[in-house]
Amino acid sequence: MDTAAFLQRIGIDRYDGPPRLEALTQLHEAFVDQVPYETVQYQLTPGGAFDPEEVAKRIVARETGGYCFQLNGTFALLLAELGYRVELHRGGVETVNRPSVIDGSHLVLTVSGLAEDPDRVWLVDAGLGDGLRQPMPLETGTATQYPFTLHLRPSEITDGWRLDHDPRANLIGMDFEASPVPLEAFAAKHAELSADPESPFVRLASAFRRTPESVVVLRSIGLSETFSDRVDKRLLDDRANYFAALADVFHLPLPHYTAADRDALWRRVWAQYEDFLARTNSS
Repeated sequence: MDTAAFLQRIGIDRYDGPPRLEALTQLHEAFVDQVPYETVQYQLTPGGAFDPEEVAKRIVARETGGYCFQLNGTFALLLAELGYRVELHRGGVETVNRPSVIDGSHLVLTVSGLAEDPDRVWLVDAGLGDGLRQPMPLETGTATQYPFTLHLRPSEITDGWRLDHDPRANLIGMDFEASPVPLEAFAAKHAELSADPESPFVRLASAFRRTPESVVVLRSIGLSETFSDRVDKRLLDDRANYFAALADVFHLPLPHYTAADRDALWRRVWAQYEDFLARTNSS
């Protein structure tokens, strides 16, 4: 990884000193603010990059963001190169349509060895969409990470931990195992989720950004922004507005897309919105 280029990409001009909580927090906040969780990349060419160095190059070039395997895989590589002790864990998310299960569909990070308290372990997750904005100590407790409140406790379905998300969030919670695994443990699941036509990541173009002021979410052409006291919503029903939002809101200008690529993506996300309307009207 070109560490200097990646740090510059997320808005950090220089990094000095041993691993500390203040620096880890700064890195985490910068990463989720500047690098979107997104599935736009799977709409035209399913099966995105998995290798963290390759993903990092595409992120620096602003060709892509990623989802959990790509984002946390790359973040783990960055942290390791900066001297942090990082471990990877198998996890799974719970949503209104999906029960709690550990199936390796989510990659979770833990970090230890910080200068202030080398034995304390921290939950780090830059690949949960509207999840963490900052690290959380890996112990039972509650954290307010504007505009959400998060709860961490021992998991009821594995020997690891459970993150209960804010009721306003897009997921209910996330469980992960205590034992570490290598990145290769997620390769098969990545191949499935990034390329299978029935995968939710292929069927719907989405993007998430965890800003200091809000959580911004794009699903097909529907844009929402959650604050502590309200949720603003609007439709990007114009092609120019859609691509402007990708570039300006989600830092995803897609410089490698041709005009034909943009036309194809616009037709696809519009069709996804029409499918949503048809399902809503028939229910």
